[in-house]
Amino acid sequence: MKTYPTGSIRNVAILGHSGSGKTTLTEAMAFNAGIIDRMGKVEDGSTISDYDNEEIKRMISINATTVPMEYGGHKINVLDVPGYFDFFGEAVSTLRVSDAAVLVLDALSGIEVGTEKDWEMIENENIPAILVINKMDRENVRFEKIMNDLKEKFGNKVVPFELPFGEGLDFNGVINVVDMKGRERRGDRCFDMAVPDELQAELEPYREMIMESVAQTDEDLMEKYFAGEELTNAEIHAGLRKGVLEGELIPVLCSSGSKNIGVETLMSMIIEYFPSPADLLGEPFTRPNGGDSDVRKYDSAAPVALQVFKTIADPYVGRLSLFKVISGTLTTGMELLNTTKNKKEKINHIYLLRGKKQVEVENLQAGDIGALSKLSDTTTGDTLCDPKDPLEFRPLVFPKPVIAMGVEPKSKGDEDKIGNGFARLQEEDQTLHVERNSETKQTLISGLGEMHIEIMCEKLKSKFGIEVMLEEPKIPYRETIKKKATAEGKHKKQSGGRGQFGHVHIDFEPVGDPNVDFEFVDKVVGGAVPRNFIPAVEKGLQDCIKEGVLAKYPVVGLRATLFDGSFHAVDSDEMSFRMAANLAYKKGMKEANPVILEPIYKVEIVVPEDYMGDIMGDLNKKRGRILGMEPMEGGKQKILAEAPFAEMFKYATELRSMTQARGDFSMEFARYEELPGSLAEKVIAKAEEENNH
Repeated sequence: MKTYPTGSIRNVAILGHSGSGKTTLTEAMAFNAGIIDRMGKVEDGSTISDYDNEEIKRMISINATTVPMEYGGHKINVLDVPGYFDFFGEAVSTLRVSDAAVLVLDALSGIEVGTEKDWEMIENENIPAILVINKMDRENVRFEKIMNDLKEKFGNKVVPFELPFGEGLDFNGVINVVDMKGRERRGDRCFDMAVPDELQAELEPYREMIMESVAQTDEDLMEKYFAGEELTNAEIHAGLRKGVLEGELIPVLCSSGSKNIGVETLMSMIIEYFPSPADLLGEPFTRPNGGDSDVRKYDSAAPVALQVFKTIADPYVGRLSLFKVISGTLTTGMELLNTTKNKKEKINHIYLLRGKKQVEVENLQAGDIGALSKLSDTTTGDTLCDPKDPLEFRPLVFPKPVIAMGVEPKSKGDEDKIGNGFARLQEEDQTLHVERNSETKQTLISGLGEMHIEIMCEKLKSKFGIEVMLEEPKIPYRETIKKKATAEGKHKKQSGGRGQFGHVHIDFEPVGDPNVDFEFVDKVVGGAVPRNFIPAVEKGLQDCIKEGVLAKYPVVGLRATLFDGSFHAVDSDEMSFRMAANLAYKKGMKEANPVILEPIYKVEIVVPEDYMGDIMGDLNKKRGRILGMEPMEGGKQKILAEAPFAEMFKYATELRSMTQARGDFSMEFARYEELPGSLAEKVIAKAEEENNH
């Protein structure tokens, strides 16, 4: 593929609810661009975009895929984005480098939750968009109904640039309302056709809608329009492009990706109405070491600067870093500075990634998207630039994990391999977190949903040959006491030669604050316990509080006061007093009304108002407490609550189910509270069972 100048490049994200046909639409575009000889199918696992084993098995997109193609003298970098919510991180990174978006709807399902969420992202990124009503060839599809729904949702900005030629099973082409031309499917392609006379009257109101939209983009055109003068073709197209670029117009197109109807028109409109990187303001940056911030234009003559937006961990090829050139011309042999890590990187090979296929190129100009292999220190979000002109682009901000599961190797001895394998997968997926909980001695994998975690475990197996089992996360309970108790500990041992002797009296009482783990108070008088042995008593107690007397959970909120004891001039030593402290601890804790504490989390839940009753009722069932509510934009409410972690670890799945995936939440640890008696009994019984194994 030749090198394209900045003005001839289009970077377009294909978004939409899962199952709306994004991958099939991308496949049809690739066919029209001559990349493939025949269109693959998602069901057969033969598409360019979905090449991962899990994608083929599950018939859904998991990874955002780049498919660069040449069409109409331009280069279109198509970025096929997964629609499933568990892979939202892919949309975040892809939209950072997309200059426009095609939002795909299923003609039968219409506006779905994914449509709404993707639209929010498009608005947040402030990029122009085209709406494509796909699968127009399905039975019972009604174009007029979908248009009414879109108008209701997005307002008068939504303008149909096309009407379907035939409806439902008879859908066989599209009519371009802007140019009053038809395209009809014959074989696997569409060809020009005259607009049938009987449709002229039907097109008139839509044509009028477009003229009005054009007129509103410019005062001179507005005057001309209201004076009843005809707008020229050039004026119409210029006005429409201006409206689309400014976000004042959202064109609506019709298509059937599987039958390749309306797809060539979409490609032409991407070129005509979407911006090239040269049309953009540029990317904001800061200078290292607190220098000035500014905006870097997409200019091939400027110093080289690029940002990595995605990483692919390939066990055979190594790490592939996908990037967008913000400025300059990237050429092989360059040495660039990674300003995020303050490390130098040599550019040995530059690739275009077309699905899993790598196409090597010599250089890429500003605004283009490519991949680099075997960068030693660079990860997702990093900036690479000319060492003489150091700068750093804004970091990528990924959603935080909302669900965690415990993970265990199926084969003994794979513990270390698990950590290394997941570390490689974390390079790929910034929404995946893996950590070893030193307290519960459990490896935890956190992600955006149960499917996300399952698929990451499958990738661990397919890429690195490590099989794992998932289990519920162990809850880090605590133990404390509720009343004061006094205990004596005497350690005495005589076994020939020198003996051991330590003797202490200790008061155990609650501090009253579970945030304080342990307080040691020395009230010994008259040398009952020599000064040099008192630190040994404290150390012995600090060792003891690692395990409580009920279920061996760590103890918090404990004050121990050493007030008396005795010693032997020859046999006493530090170890003897540590042992004596241990004996006193076991007796005193049992008499001080020990209880189990559970972690309580602060929860913030944002949901549409319609779901408030269900959410609050469910929180009450989970022993939660509602603390308050705050109205949010778009008819949503934020619920502030507290709930025990034991009830919340699968809340991501439950909330998605209760709100048709319209709800979001976040949790953070608040404090520990006493676990109710009946539940504490179960925890103690389970701990005894595990400790006996």
